[in-house]
Amino acid sequence: MVIGDSRQLSSRAAVRAAVGAVATTTASVIPVFLIGGLAVQISGELRFSPAGLGVVVAVYFGAGAVCSLPAGWLVERYGDRLTSRAGVLLSSVSMLAVALLANSYLSLVIIMMIGAAANSLGQLSSNLSLARLVPRHRQGLSFGVKQSAIPIATLLAGAAVPTVALTVGWRWAFVVVAVLALLVLPLAPNGPRPTPRPRGGADPSTERATVALVVVAFGAMLSAGSASALGIFLVDSAVAQQIGAATAGTVLTVGSVVGAAARIGGGWLADRRGGTNHLLVVAATLTVGAGGLALLALPGMWPLVIGTVVGFGLGWSWPGVLNFAVVQLNPRAPAAATSITQSGVYVGGCLGPLLFGVLAAHSYPLAWLVAAAAMVAAAVTMLIGRWRLMAHPSVRAALALPRS
Repeated sequence: MVIGDSRQLSSRAAVRAAVGAVATTTASVIPVFLIGGLAVQISGELRFSPAGLGVVVAVYFGAGAVCSLPAGWLVERYGDRLTSRAGVLLSSVSMLAVALLANSYLSLVIIMMIGAAANSLGQLSSNLSLARLVPRHRQGLSFGVKQSAIPIATLLAGAAVPTVALTVGWRWAFVVVAVLALLVLPLAPNGPRPTPRPRGGADPSTERATVALVVVAFGAMLSAGSASALGIFLVDSAVAQQIGAATAGTVLTVGSVVGAAARIGGGWLADRRGGTNHLLVVAATLTVGAGGLALLALPGMWPLVIGTVVGFGLGWSWPGVLNFAVVQLNPRAPAAATSITQSGVYVGGCLGPLLFGVLAAHSYPLAWLVAAAAMVAAAVTMLIGRWRLMAHPSVRAALALPRS
């Protein structure tokens, strides 16, 4: 009876951790997607161009990259209970600040730059919660579900346009979403404060595989930079090829749904697969996903549909599996380890759209082919990173731990 109660409590804790991770991640990241969803209304008042929107997004993710490593240290030091709530509160405050104080383009950029710390805290505290409370044989699915929060945030931001922005104004949309974000606080991770991690030194098994993680982060930067172009430039690229904007928007919506489903399905398959080959799978999906991006360089409806589905379904489905693989191989400090790889994602989200936009100004087919090549390079980098990780003493020690 005691064993059964213990298992039931453990299962409840795992479910609560997964729900809290999705809610916290969604609330922490939604400000930047709200800016994108309401860009037409905001730019009309604050007078900035689509290029200006790209700068806002780039600054947001660039600031997130700067905040990622310090946020990882804070999460490891103070635990997910405090840092997750700090992330949600900062996200809510930043949205209220946009509604009340964003009276110029510069003020909008500054507010979003400060609010980027919320995303880092929310993402990494959720990673720690899942690593600590979800059994290892269910962590792949939990990380896949958690990463589906990104498409969820996109859909919520889109829903804010007709329901609030076009009725009472875009500033009220930020107020409403800021209040809704506060409702996440009771659901946020509630794990215990982590015990101090042994310092590296004489025992190499206690040292973090920092160099190997930086290699993986570089691969994440290349892949995120390529994949982020899908959501930002797909519609404009299709319109440039004489495809209707409504049709292109529908294809983008389908691609987003496929991407969310692929993230969850990829996590579920990772649990079923077991072992330590998850980064190999990430490399394989990136390679095939690159083919989808290359198809977008071709004219016509079918290359658009197939390229979008393959690009989203494989080229942008890897974040959950990547986080799971990094946590699995670095269980002593999961937040600190994923802060390194997450910084690569942020740098890619910052630089990718800027560089793609420069190329697209000359030729969209060229831009898609370069993005595809970068995704192949990301796959190769992931393989090198995995090789470096598997050779590190701390990772070998982690693989020797009992599987719960």
